[in-house]
Order: sequence, then structure tokens, then C-alpha cells
Amino acid sequence: NVCALTKFFFYSLCRYRGFTLFLTFLFYTSYHLSRKPISIVKSELHKNCSTLIRPPNLNGTDNETWCDWAPFDQDNYQTLFGAVDNSFLVAYAIGMFFSGIFGERVPLRYYLTTGMLLSGLFTCLFGLGFYWNIHSIWYYAFVQAMNGLVQTTGWPAVVACVGNWFGKGKRGFIMGVWNSHTSVGNILGSLIAGVFVSSAWGMSFIVPGIIIASTGILCFFFLVESESLFYVQEDNEKEPLLQNSSVNEEIFSSPGLSNSISSESTEEHTEAISFCGALRIPGVMEFSLCLLFAKLVSYTFLYWLPLYISNVAHFDPKEAGDMSTLFDVGGIVAYCTCLILSQCCVVVYLCTVGMLLVCGALVNGPYALITTAVSADLGTHESLRGNSRALSTVTAIIDGTGSIGAALGPLLAGLISPTGWNNVFFMLITADILACLVSV
Repeated sequence: NVCALTKFFFYSLCRYRGFTLFLTFLFYTSYHLSRKPISIVKSELHKNCSTLIRPPNLNGTDNETWCDWAPFDQDNYQTLFGAVDNSFLVAYAIGMFFSGIFGERVPLRYYLTTGMLLSGLFTCLFGLGFYWNIHSIWYYAFVQAMNGLVQTTGWPAVVACVGNWFGKGKRGFIMGVWNSHTSVGNILGSLIAGVFVSSAWGMSFIVPGIIIASTGILCFFFLVESESLFYVQEDNEKEPLLQNSSVNEEIFSSPGLSNSISSESTEEHTEAISFCGALRIPGVMEFSLCLLFAKLVSYTFLYWLPLYISNVAHFDPKEAGDMSTLFDVGGIVAYCTCLILSQCCVVVYLCTVGMLLVCGALVNGPYALITTAVSADLGTHESLRGNSRALSTVTAIIDGTGSIGAALGPLLAGLISPTGWNNVFFMLITADILACLVSV
């Protein structure tokens, strides 16, 4: 029955689309979940030991930093935190420019699986430093750098998967909702790390590391990376029913199916775009620079907000981590806001922590749109003349440029914060203004 078979294909297509959207949401949630613990653990690695009772049997000299974790027990601890952050972010920024190129040329399922397994390994290695009693800054910096490098597998691959399954007409709304995985991952990472931070901070890394490695196994067994592979799979399953060429013609002439099949045949005869070719796509450079300044602001909050709350409001590490999640809740509430208002919100934030919700919405909104719907649209720009194998490369260029800003933000925060936290916020306001200027 041709009608029944057609309905079956459409039902299967919708089912696979929803399942792919759920899987990619889960995958990138785990990526951000494994990045967050370092910001929560900072306030445990260096804290005000004078408020604690020192155990009488504790060995060592009588000093004010007895409860800190060396080498973060010295006055330069903020600089060391900045170095650890930037080991991850610089490696991430550099690797991102190459990640998209690989993403266009290897199966996304294998690429994502490998990245999540390795990210789980390096996240766990950072936490094992607690149990192995490691006090070398070089160890933590190296582990973070390697983690940053392998985490570049995530963003271009998941955006490419979603872009392969959803057309331009639905992409803006779907990706706007779907992109909340970033904030969900940050919230879960904060809450999980907060459970262990005061007792055994190594578990704040080990548990997220196990989670992302587990999602990598799910990816290997269940991800269907493009709609074209779905049709191949369905064709194989229904081959006995499709022997009649007239039936084939009737089914695949249905609206939507014919477009997908034609796009599949086009994709087979196109080559992956070069790096320079992607840069020539109109809008790529402009949005890349805009994202640079937007991520500078966002990642400064991501890496330094819990420590700021702990220092200024005098909360313990768990309470500071829990309160910092309000920033990410704001990112979920509103992803479609403008950068010009975010600089005003940062000024008001100097007066009240209650603005975290609004600030998160205003800062993360433009950042989210550029990294999802805008990247997907530019990756399928009309100037490509039907070449669909540019999505991963374009996404990597835009996010890689943005990641340079993500590396600069925490670094500048570490250098500026000793002069006063207000100066950090003035730096963020300047970055927001520059983001507005380059996006006009």
C-alpha cells in the first residue's frame, strides 16, 4: 500500500529528527557539564582559612594558607587560575579552526564518540590530582590543555548534525530552543561539582568525566548523523516493498522527500569546502568578530563568577556554585535579546547579585544565536551553490574566533581582579560595546 508506506516514511522521519535533536542536546550538555567544575573548585583550592578550625594533628608550619591546595595557596593564585583556564581555552581556540575541517571529512558519529571519550579521560585525570596528591601547576595546565583540544570535536559536529536534519525554515526556532543545552550543562556541572567540592573536590571532576564518556558510548550506538543516512537505512529495511519502480517514483515524489533525496545526490558530488573558501562567505568574518567579544563576556562569567560570589558575598564554595547557576538560568529564559542592553545590565549587576537572571539572558542571547542559527545559515549560504559540506567548517571558524575571546576574558579577569572587581566589569562593558560595533 503506497499511502501506508508513505506515512511510514514520514513517521520514521519525524521520529528520527526528534531523536537526533534529543541526542545532540544530551551530547553537548555533557560537554559543558564537564567544563564547569573548575570554576566551582577554585574557591576550594584557595579560600579564607582563618574561618576554619585547624586540626591539631595537622603537620606543617603554622600559616594562614594551611587549608589551601598547593600551588594555589600563594598570593599569585588568581594568576595561576587564569593560567589553568587559558590552557583549556587557548587549546580550544586553536583546535577549533582545525576541528571543522576534520568534521567535514570523517563520520560525525566516530568523531563525536572519540571526542567525548577522550574528554572524559582528561576530566577524570584533573580530579585524580586530588587523590594522587599532585601539586604541580604544569600537570593541571597540561590536562586542561588536552581537554580543551579534544572538546573541539563537539560544537561543529552537533551543529552539523542538526543542520543536516532540519531545513532553514525551522532552523531558527529549533536551534534557539536546542541551544539551551549550554546553560543546562553549566547548571548540572555546577550542581554536581558542588556536591563534592567541600569534601573531596576530585570527585567534582571524576563524576562529570564519567558522564561525558558514557554519552560518547551512546553516540557510537545510536546517532544517525544525517537525513540522507536515514533514507539509506529505511530503503534497506523496506527493499522488498520498493522493487516496483512506479511505487518508488510515487513515494519519493512526495513533498519533502524529493528535496531530501535530491540534496543527498548533490551532497555526494560536492567536496568539503576549504578554510579560505569558508572565510569568503558573506557574514562569516563579521559574525566571528562579534562572537569574539560576546564569548569574552560569557566565559568570564563562566570561569570567575563562583569565585567572585565567594569573595564578595563570603559564601562557601557550594553556595557560591549554586548561586552562579542563576546566570545560566537566565540564559535559558531568553536567548533572543540584544547586546546593547547587556552592557547596561552589567553596570546594574555591580549593585545587585539579583540581576544574574537578566544578565545571563542578555549576555547569552546573541552568543547563542550566532553559534547556532546564524552559523547554520552561513554554512548553507547561497554563494556555496548547493555545496552542503561547509556547515562544520563555517561553524568551527565562527566559534574558533569566538573562543579567542573566551580565552582572553578569563585571562584578563585574572590579571585585573587583584586591582578590584569593578575593573573587571568595566572590561566586560567595553567588550559588549565592541561586539555591538562590529555587528552593526
